Amino acid sequence: MKLTILAVGKLKESWVREGCEEYARRLRPHFSLELTEVKDGSDLLRRISPRSRVWALDEHGKQFSSEELGGQLRTFMNTGEAGWTFLIGGADGLPAEVLKASHLKWSLGRLTLPHRLARVVLLEQLYRASSIVRGEPYHRA
Repeated sequence: MKLTILAVGKLKESWVREGCEEYARRLRPHFSLELTEVKDGSDLLRRISPRSRVWALDEHGKQFSSEELGGQLRTFMNTGEAGWTFLIGGADGLPAEVLKASHLKWSLGRLTLPHRLARVVLLEQLYRASSIVRGEPYHRA
C-alpha cells in the first residue's frame, strides 16, 4: 500500500525536516511513501491519484485515537486499497474544493498546529498506527 502526503509549502526549519525524515525512514520498510510539497492549495487536486483514499487534515474533521487510526490502516490494508493520501494545507488551511474532494476530513486534535508541525505529527502517527497493526511495542512508548 502506498502512503502519500501532499503538503502546501516547503519545510524551512531543519528540526522539522529532520523529524519528518526520521519518521519517513521508519515507515519506508513497511510502505511505499511519497512526500510531495506543492506551491499552493489549488495544486493539491492535480496531484491526487484517482485510486487513492484521500484524507484532508482539517481542524473541524473527525478525531481518532492512535488505536483507531491503526484500525483504519488495518482495514485499508485488508481491503486492498491502492493508496492513502493525506492533504496538509498551508497557513490558511485547505481550499473548500479540496475539502469537498476528500473522502474524510481528519483533525489531529483540538489544538491548533502550525502546518509544518502537522507534517511531523502526521508521519509519527502513521508510524505509530503501523506499529499497532504489526503488534510492536512502539505505541506504548
